[in-house]
Amino acid sequence: MTRKKKTSLFFLHGWAMTPAVWQPLIAAIGAFETHTPALPGHDGNIPFAAPALAAWADALAPALPLKATVIGWSLGALLALELARIHPDRVERLILLGATPRFVSTPDWPHGLDAATVSSFTDGYIGQPTQTLRRFLTLQTLGETSRRQLLPQLEAVAVPHTGVPLPALVDGLKILTGSDLRPQLAEIRQPVRLIHGSNDALMPLEAARRLTAALPCARLSVLEHCGHALPLSRPNECAEIIRASLDERDEP
Repeated sequence: MTRKKKTSLFFLHGWAMTPAVWQPLIAAIGAFETHTPALPGHDGNIPFAAPALAAWADALAPALPLKATVIGWSLGALLALELARIHPDRVERLILLGATPRFVSTPDWPHGLDAATVSSFTDGYIGQPTQTLRRFLTLQTLGETSRRQLLPQLEAVAVPHTGVPLPALVDGLKILTGSDLRPQLAEIRQPVRLIHGSNDALMPLEAARRLTAALPCARLSVLEHCGHALPLSRPNECAEIIRASLDERDEP
């Protein structure tokens, strides 16, 4: 199918990762204009944005092309939703991998990680950053058929560590634990395609189902026997879904 106009893809990676995590997926998608910014402070610089979802979205907005397709994974998916909400003129479509509107569980949201577990993880990162980061990467491999091969891949594209907690990663954890987009989901009018692993241990599949139902225009694709690290573990399947979603956008 001939596309009616050039499509810009704007990729937002997850917590403690670098834009290199997108390389297999970008290669599988093919010839598009792509933009892969680092999240605030994840490039080794001191983050200048406050540790809040809207502040990080505003910090990323100047690099966002007009009418872009924003592809977000994990924390990047939360930021993609916020970008679509507060900068709707710049975002034409969302594609979300491993997404949730709220990372931490509450009595009215049992589809996240236990609050005590998240608090322990946050404290652990401050006290033992290297060990805690490895634990986080290991959680991403749960539910995958090739866990042993996947962990070194994740480590290779993670933010380098020197044994000292990085301010940007501390701020990112604050955003993950404090954000709740459920009340604002009805404001996001753009088409959204969600891609989620059936065995995601960080962001349960039911969270993606609830997110799909709450968004005005959303569809969910579930990859079986798959965990949280979709960009690395299933790049070809994700690319096929993304290309199909973009073709839907181009239909008259």
